[in-house]
Parts: sequence; C-alpha cells; structure tokens
Amino acid sequence: MSGTPRPSFGIMTAPSQVGYDDLVRVWREADEVPEIEHAWLFDHLMPIFGDPAGPVFEGWTLLAALAAQTGRLRLGVMVTSNRFRAPAHLAKIATTVDVVSGGRLDFGIGVGSRPHPPEARREYPAHGLPFLEPAQAVESLAEACTVIRRLWTAEEPFDFHGTHHRLTGAFARPRPVQRPHPPILVGGRSSATLRVAAVHADVWNVPGGDIDDVVRRSALLDRYCADIGRDPASIVRSIHLPVDTGRPDAVRDAVGEALEAGFRHVVLGLPAPFPEGVARWVAEEVIRPSAG
Repeated sequence: MSGTPRPSFGIMTAPSQVGYDDLVRVWREADEVPEIEHAWLFDHLMPIFGDPAGPVFEGWTLLAALAAQTGRLRLGVMVTSNRFRAPAHLAKIATTVDVVSGGRLDFGIGVGSRPHPPEARREYPAHGLPFLEPAQAVESLAEACTVIRRLWTAEEPFDFHGTHHRLTGAFARPRPVQRPHPPILVGGRSSATLRVAAVHADVWNVPGGDIDDVVRRSALLDRYCADIGRDPASIVRSIHLPVDTGRPDAVRDAVGEALEAGFRHVVLGLPAPFPEGVARWVAEEVIRPSAG
C-alpha cells in the first residue's frame, strides 16, 4: 500500500538457559544478515522458563557487551523492568550503551513482570526488591519515562518531585549519541500501560498470540492518542512472535497476520538453545518470504 512504512525485522535472544558464547555467536551472525535490523534481550533476574535453577544474565550489562561485539544492529532490552532500577540510574546505563554502540540503542521499558508467570514474581523477594501493585507500578512507569527523557535532554540540573520518584539537582553527562534521545519503546498490553505509551512511546510493543486481541489493543492505543491530540501513526507498532524452527509455515503465517494488522516492527523470538545458523535460517525461511 502506498505510504505504508516497510516492515523491519529483528530477533530476540532470551539470555537464559544459554551461555555467553552462544549469545555472542548468534548476535555476530545476525549482525552480518542485512534482513535482521535489530536484536533484543529480555530483563529478568531469574529464569522464567526451563530449569528454575538455571543461568540467566543481567540484561543491560549483557547488552553493553553485545553492543561492543556488533557494528550494525540496532539493539535493546525488550523490555526493561521499571521495577528493577531507579530511573536516573537507568538513564545513565542506557546512555552508556548508546555510546558504546555508536548510537544504536532502542530504549525499551515497561511496568515489569506481573505476577504471571509465577516464576517472575520470585525475582523480587530474591533480590530484595519491592513489588508495587499494578496501579502504582504504572504511575511509576509514567514518572520514570518523564525523568529519563529529561535527563537525556536537560541543559541544566532540575528537581523532580513525583509520587514514586524524587530527584534533586538531577543532571546527566554524557548525553546519548542519538539526539534528542534514543527511540523509546514502551512494552505492554494493559489499558493503563497503553495510556503511558500514548504519551511517551516512539514504538509500542506487544506480545503476539491472539491477533484479534492485539488488534483491539492497537485500536485502544489509537484512541488514547486521539484523547491527547497525538497522531496515532507517530507510534510504530511492534510485535513479538516466537519462532519454532520445526514449523516455519506457522511462523510465516503469524508474521503475515501481524503485518496485515499494521505491525511494522516484528521481533522474532529465537528458541533456546540456539541452533547453529539460526539467524540465517530466520532470514531465509521467515523474513525474506514475509518481506517480499
């Protein structure tokens, strides 16, 4: 269709139940595959699938390492849990990754894990972190987005006195490479999170699965944008879809549905452990047929 942005495709490698060398292998391979434009990690401190006592890497530390191992891919965490880090600290971490990557960061953020899956809830007491109830967590996310954007752009120190975050003399240098700041991706499907996305997001991401529900959520985001006088088309629609290498037809069908529904930013979740050559397989079996 004339005027419709072309789709972009990326991969997600959950940094859990795998080794560092495996992650480097896949990201380096993806960096050499032009059809793969972006790559993502998740943000969990304990496994949410597989062996509950298995390994999981901290997302932002790993992202910095992978930024130094790649040269082309845009990259990010899909999505950062706002419950894990204070926003001013997170702004500094994200700036560091943007600098290390030469300006390739897409900044993903969300409320953080709900009580489901149950495996995600245990992360909080295990690390001495409070678990805000949903309404408070969404308020905290909105304040965090405001604080982070201001830290990336403010010329002078500022104070911020919110309900959940209070800063005095806040100021951050260096600035991100990208100006005015890295693109902000807000992830989530609840109506409250969609209201935050309407205000703050350059990109909105939602997990795939029930395409009818995803379409309804996208329409709700349109409505919230209209409520505040924002053009809904200014927010790129992003969807995460799992990859089953044994069922490429099903993956292509899911991608086709998402594209038809207006999602132009497609993130393909790779299965762990990562098969040899999985990035090239995704390009050949899923992206090229879908993009064509």
